[in-house]
Amino acid sequence: MEKQLFNYLLRLADSSLILGHRLSEWCGHGPVLEEDIALTNIALDFVGRTNSLYEYAGKVEGKGRTEDDLAYLRTEREFFNNLLSEQPNGDYAQTILRQYLTDAFEIHFYEALTKSKDETLAGIAAKSLKEIQYHLRHSSSWMLRLGDGTKESNTRLQNSLNEIYRFTGSLFETDENDSVLIAGGIVPELTGIQQQWQKDVDTMLEKAMLNKPENVWMQKGCLQGKHTENLGYILAEMQSLHRAYPGVNW
Repeated sequence: MEKQLFNYLLRLADSSLILGHRLSEWCGHGPVLEEDIALTNIALDFVGRTNSLYEYAGKVEGKGRTEDDLAYLRTEREFFNNLLSEQPNGDYAQTILRQYLTDAFEIHFYEALTKSKDETLAGIAAKSLKEIQYHLRHSSSWMLRLGDGTKESNTRLQNSLNEIYRFTGSLFETDENDSVLIAGGIVPELTGIQQQWQKDVDTMLEKAMLNKPENVWMQKGCLQGKHTENLGYILAEMQSLHRAYPGVNW
């Protein structure tokens, strides 16, 4: 079961790392100072979670790899983050939408993960859940402000929804790796979580005066290391310093 757990931890950590990096791109570029600080703090939450997950993954693997090795010394096809996390920030509406869709999933997923029979994983989930509750409040409030705001803000949010909703299917990808961990009570089964997520999202879209895209072909493949072109650019930027100066310490 150790191999399956290692793979699963990489998925969680990769998604947190890539979304945290995306959010960090807003530092110094937020629409207002308060939001600049808010998004930077949320990015730090994701990176902090990433560190815990990679550290635990390294211990489970038992090959001496550190969290830095796992973050900076793997190639694009060795990353298993969900496809939603790697989508561009776009304008502020797209960033908020991407964040809300993620938060609405994570609030249910990490709550279920706190019940894991793996005490370390349950502990990471419990700490993360406190942060996710804030993330969801933040993104939900902005969904309502933008969706039920001006014609311009509603249009921008709707256009963003039309563009990135197709990547939400990757939040719920599973494979045979999951079956082993689910049977062992280590991770939750995603069918119920997906139903809760869909209900919450549908309710939010209605309140925000948005129309859910119909007949969407969901983009998947992240569990096989298949990604959009965006991930390669992210890794090239994110990994450049560590690869240029391996083992460097500040």
